[in-house]
Amino acid sequence: MSVLVVGLSHRSAPVSLLERASVVGDDLPGLLLLATDAPHVGEAVVVSTCNRVELYAVVDKFHGGVEDLTGLLAEHAGIPMDELTPHLYVHYDERTVQHLFSVVCGLDSMVVGEAQVLGQARSALRVAQETGAAGTLLNDLFQNALRVGKRVHAETGIDRTGSAVVQLGLERAAAAIGGLAGARVLLIGAGSMGGIVASALVDSGIAGATVANRTLERGARIAAVLDGAPVALDELPAALAASDLVVSCTGATGHVVSLDAARAAQAARGGRSWALLDLALPRDIDPRVADLQSVTVVSLDDLGELLADADHGADVAAVRRISAEEVAAYLVAQRAARVAPTVVALRQLASDVVAAELARLDDRLPGLDPQVREELAQTVRRTVDKLLHAPTVRMKELAADEGGHAYAEALTRLFDLDPESVDLVARAARPQEVRA
Repeated sequence: MSVLVVGLSHRSAPVSLLERASVVGDDLPGLLLLATDAPHVGEAVVVSTCNRVELYAVVDKFHGGVEDLTGLLAEHAGIPMDELTPHLYVHYDERTVQHLFSVVCGLDSMVVGEAQVLGQARSALRVAQETGAAGTLLNDLFQNALRVGKRVHAETGIDRTGSAVVQLGLERAAAAIGGLAGARVLLIGAGSMGGIVASALVDSGIAGATVANRTLERGARIAAVLDGAPVALDELPAALAASDLVVSCTGATGHVVSLDAARAAQAARGGRSWALLDLALPRDIDPRVADLQSVTVVSLDDLGELLADADHGADVAAVRRISAEEVAAYLVAQRAARVAPTVVALRQLASDVVAAELARLDDRLPGLDPQVREELAQTVRRTVDKLLHAPTVRMKELAADEGGHAYAEALTRLFDLDPESVDLVARAARPQEVRA
């Protein structure tokens, strides 16, 4: 069995396609169940975020697994295969591990280093566990990825990149209205990104701020930073009309600022220059708003050059180093775990042989002194242990290399081990419960 991922992200597909392929709410458990019912899939986890839709699976055949997962994605999204497949990427075994660790560390996000993906991956694993779709292999893989994600955020400054994206976006949007000094700002969304925006606007010289959020209490906390006022989302039309700059960063799945709402607001504003900064993915602001007269829309797509690794310097380098170390350690542990059942089965075979020979000794010499019998038994066991020690230790060392499983197969053939007994040992060693 091998681990496979089939997915699409902001790197491989346009936002419009990602929006159609996203998996939310009640669709997630259903897709997981369909995945595990597929002919070549044994386990599955679906990671669906603003930036990506990915199906991780344990498969028995590479091509069969790819076909199963691709078909499920296309069917779920209602996208024809010939339209979807050019935007898909596929990773297998070691590359799957590298990719997942990179994703959870925030290296593959549109806003490099964002921490939200860590919680999204944790939630994806939890749903897969609850539906019974995540088994031993994927649970272990995701648990390790989550641990690494927490480590890089604790040990590096990768979180700072979010602030850099916000700062550049504000600069570009503000340029369209002659600067931030004296501007009236509407901030839509009071999550972590909203907090970064508020911090960036402090001491910027804005004339006033309004924070629109689904929860007024959270909106009030962000508004207090800017000496502004919170409003409910149903008050958005009036707030739009009263703004010079709109910054939107919610987690909504649809457009928060529609074309009709923007057109009405711009008419109420008398057609003055208006800037909107969309820091959400999927987009909060209908892209057609940019076509309105005297309106400038800046989105994450427009900030692409900030997202290049070179712009993040030492922080990205540090995260990449940690991720590479952790990937290597994980792969070594997995390879060792694969040969462990063979070692256990070999030692069990040796133990059975010793027990059988001692039983034969008891039959032939029933009157043997118990003390002598025990000394003979200890001698035989020590001899067998010493004979097995070097080859089993060496096999574990060789198993750390790629292709190391071949040594376990060779040992199975040389000692005529029963493959079913090896598999039984492997299954017995698997944990019965998983955690998130």
